[in-house]
Amino acid sequence: MKYSLIALSIHFIFQTQVANAQEVEKTGVEVIEVSGQRIINHGFSPKNTKISGPFGDDLGLDDIARSMTPITSAMMEQLNITDLQDILAITPSSYSATGFGAPSLPTLRGQLGELFQDGMRRQAGNNGFGVPLSFNAVDQLDVIKGAPPVLFGSSQRNGGFVNLQSKRASTQESAAKVKFTAGRWDQYSAQLDISAPIVKGESGFRISAEHIDNGSFYDHSSFESDSLFAVFSFLPDDKSTWDINFEFYQVEFTDNAGINRPTQALIDHGLYITGQGVQPNSSLIPGAGAIVSPTGQVQISRSTVLTDPDNANEAETFLLHSIYTRELSGQTRLKNSTYYQHLTRDEIAQNSFVEIIAAADTAQNRLELSHDWNSQQQTILAFDVRYNKVRGYSQFTTEADDPIDLTGPIENRRIPLTPEQQARLVELSPGVFVSPGGQYDINNDNIGDFSLSDTTDSTSWQTGFAIQQDSQWSERLRTNFGYRIDFYDVEARDPIAPAGQIAARDSINEILHSGQASINYKLDTDLTIYAATSYNEATSNSMAGGNSLGADNLISEQNFATENTLNEVGIKYLPDNSAWYVDGSLFNQRRSLRNRDGSNSGIKTKGVELQVFYDAAPYWFNVSYSYLDARYDNSASFQSSSQIADAFDNTRPDIIQGTSVGAPSFAAFAPSTRRVQGIPEQSLSVNGGIYLNENWQAGFAALYTSSYPLDFLATVNIRDQYTLGLNTSYAIAENTKVRFDINNVTNQKNWRPVFEGGYFGSTLVFPELPINAKLTLTHSF
Repeated sequence: MKYSLIALSIHFIFQTQVANAQEVEKTGVEVIEVSGQRIINHGFSPKNTKISGPFGDDLGLDDIARSMTPITSAMMEQLNITDLQDILAITPSSYSATGFGAPSLPTLRGQLGELFQDGMRRQAGNNGFGVPLSFNAVDQLDVIKGAPPVLFGSSQRNGGFVNLQSKRASTQESAAKVKFTAGRWDQYSAQLDISAPIVKGESGFRISAEHIDNGSFYDHSSFESDSLFAVFSFLPDDKSTWDINFEFYQVEFTDNAGINRPTQALIDHGLYITGQGVQPNSSLIPGAGAIVSPTGQVQISRSTVLTDPDNANEAETFLLHSIYTRELSGQTRLKNSTYYQHLTRDEIAQNSFVEIIAAADTAQNRLELSHDWNSQQQTILAFDVRYNKVRGYSQFTTEADDPIDLTGPIENRRIPLTPEQQARLVELSPGVFVSPGGQYDINNDNIGDFSLSDTTDSTSWQTGFAIQQDSQWSERLRTNFGYRIDFYDVEARDPIAPAGQIAARDSINEILHSGQASINYKLDTDLTIYAATSYNEATSNSMAGGNSLGADNLISEQNFATENTLNEVGIKYLPDNSAWYVDGSLFNQRRSLRNRDGSNSGIKTKGVELQVFYDAAPYWFNVSYSYLDARYDNSASFQSSSQIADAFDNTRPDIIQGTSVGAPSFAAFAPSTRRVQGIPEQSLSVNGGIYLNENWQAGFAALYTSSYPLDFLATVNIRDQYTLGLNTSYAIAENTKVRFDINNVTNQKNWRPVFEGGYFGSTLVFPELPINAKLTLTHSF
């Protein structure tokens, strides 16, 4: 293509010179024509996007000393972004595990990140497994790397964060849109979005409703949801704005654990080892310590995954946001943000896994006061109060995946509890057993008699004070400094103590600190370099952000001792009157990872990120690249088993060299600096398109990830992978557009980890979708 463009340019110049020469011959006067192409922006670049919330309001990309990718609604539509995993199509360092097929959190720089909406931290999953996210209410995604800034406060996850910008209502114009989609495997959705002024120039409303009814490529899987979003915008006077929005969301979805027994033969050739595991007591029911005698090796269908038709999994939530701003004077502004969310969730699986959130309520209010001392100095003060109460029950201590033969009958996957196992649990409802929320020694042998998980009835209050100082020292130099202190008051009790026992309970008070500093320097009007550093003390929580008791019936101080640091330098190129935007960064980020045994492991990640955008008629394209070197920082690591060979004996060495250890068998690895499993070192995405005429557009999306180890010992590796998608859209009428997408057009057999942190790396792997297509019809009126 490069040489074709050069040839075309030479041809154009030659033809112009000939035409000018002919004009000179005719008139005796040399005619010089100056021509240029008017830049027509399609909205497929973040270049001119304003960012509000994390570091202040209405900031440009070159004002913020962090690596970030704002994804506008136009970009979301063009790049087919429908869940948090899809941000990999455009955002560097965002490769993620599948979150058991229902991602509820982003993954950034190889670790889980936080999820905010309008600047307030949402309830989300327990380590990424939770309630799927609806984009029905979302107008823009701001993807920002590194721990949340001081204005957002101490949280739990620090790889980065996504701030969802909610849809707004117009007080000036009416608009409405309907969208219908239909895809392979009976996947259908419909959305209606209406906005109109109530009193023109003073108030307006917007309502968006969405229904999704999806079948699935995977066996015994489905997804059905309803979302209703409403927003009211009010301009009380010329100095104030007030936006209030509400969303109700309910969903029924499948907990999809992928395919168990991930050997290299499965990854490379789709070969699965058959044979049901046998427990030490000769039971064929999947259980800890079971050993499989291989009976053969067969080609397994990629749709045959660890699901069950009798599993139940549903959730319901509603959210309320209020944002009020007022200009108190020419130099002082007030912003008040309020958030409330209520969540319930019920999952009862046939493999004995239970997670029931009977009620989770979160409320937060943040008051920000910003003052411009002059045109160069601005101070922001923030006072923040967050309340979180969770009552929930869980049970995951008897799960066992490796002993299950997926090619056998469905009963192979089911784990009815034995009387001995039931005795270590508490019956929540008829036939549903969960862990108690504390440990008890009933027989007085100084050993706890129960199996613990995340069951809790906890309440936490977080009170924070923050200050941020922005200084514009000259036309070229800008600095930012911020500090925050958070006071935590936490109480937890056992909501379902065994009969005859006094419910365990504990409380704790902790103080956490965070700080940030950055410098921006403009080399010229188009080019900005920056350096940033931050320190963050974060919490470690269980389901829905609750706090559970440990085996000693205490809230562990380690839950408030996860320290995170970031050092980053970068460059941003934003030329005026140009279609280009380019940025790049180098970073060194250290975080603490909370382990299942209650300890913390340090992980150090170094890397490089690059983004390039070009957006001008008739072409547009973007490129994102990342290199990640993520390693344990002389810290321990844990897996459900040390390697997949532990699940097998050695009766068929021609298939696998089994170790007869048995699986699952909780494995702890000594402190090391080994590479973190489940994360590719390099990823590259390229998207582009061309407008063939005013009505017809064609585009593509390509993604490459380099090979990486699936498990800690690197006994199984995911090979280099790529996927290619094609799309085209056509405006069949002035307000009606149809679009056709083909995803994974080359039908690659790609794989991903199932869960973040590598814990299931030796147990499970997720087969990505084969070639599939989707048709979308949009009509505006």
